[in-house]
Amino acid sequence: MHRVNLSLEEIDAIKTVLAEAASQYSSVEDPLFLRNAAVIAHEFPRRVRAFLNDFKQLEFAPSVCVVSGFPIDNVRIGPTPEHWKTKGNHGCTKEPEMLFVLLGSLLGDLIGWATQQDGHLIHEVMPIKSEEHEQISTGSEQVIWWHNEDAFHPYRGDYVGLLCLRNPDGIATTFTSMDQVHLSAHHREILFEPRFVIRPDASHQNTNGSSNHAPENNHQYLVRTAYEQIKELAQNPPKLPILFGSRVAPYIRIDPYFMDKPDDAEAQCALNSLIREVDAHLTEIVLQPGDCLFVDNYRAVHGRKSFTARYDGTDRWLKRVNITRDLRKSREARVTCRSRTVF
Repeated sequence: MHRVNLSLEEIDAIKTVLAEAASQYSSVEDPLFLRNAAVIAHEFPRRVRAFLNDFKQLEFAPSVCVVSGFPIDNVRIGPTPEHWKTKGNHGCTKEPEMLFVLLGSLLGDLIGWATQQDGHLIHEVMPIKSEEHEQISTGSEQVIWWHNEDAFHPYRGDYVGLLCLRNPDGIATTFTSMDQVHLSAHHREILFEPRFVIRPDASHQNTNGSSNHAPENNHQYLVRTAYEQIKELAQNPPKLPILFGSRVAPYIRIDPYFMDKPDDAEAQCALNSLIREVDAHLTEIVLQPGDCLFVDNYRAVHGRKSFTARYDGTDRWLKRVNITRDLRKSREARVTCRSRTVF
């Protein structure tokens, strides 16, 4: 596991940067803050910047990294929200959120989805009552199967980030890096062919949205169109390769829970081989408050162990972001070149 533990001097330097940013910008979703985030982040200590730059450029194994040691005030952040719809303007978490976004901006640009948590760029990850058996991040009783984030979508992020605010029960995040996966040449070639179907996961369904907030200045018609596109991808998904890029060090897009059984036995055998390899090398990490975990969404899969939630304000609480290295690839699905919401 690649980890940088912040020193006291580095924490003090980072807090100075965060205090200045917090005085200038209303929130982490302030468009001006997002525009300037990459510049502000270069005021962070050099060791931290170099660490994330190496993670981005070298694609070293395993394809996850952690920046840890930033203090989280368990009282100040308040209770774990009951639902992301009612989180409101959570100013009590502004400082760690800004830290999270600034660290992420050293890898790329944040993006969000019109069909996910009402278009917010910062997602709340905590258990929601009545969703305990759902295969989404707000579930609890089910193991979250390992997957690539938004594997079905052509504009999925290059990285997914998780910031831990609270995890008193030590609930593990799981991952496997592609560097640990060994496949036969025959199976590898099959997985490079467009013979597989990945449907949208449940978090993008309109049953998990609300009408309280519309991203991008109330473009309601675009939100409706986005849900229609998700419906179309669910009903008529394209055939996709699971592996792509280099044959020597391939990238991956997979979400077994939301995949159809392949049409032919050869493709199923190759898929089974890959699943067995990932299962055999699945690793656990228990995030502590202040840990910022970044997963290379092209080189690793991630999931979560099951747990029983209390719904008393003390449950596990993370923040999540999606990060792209190239905003332009999603330009046709965003209102302006400056917007970050994908419709």
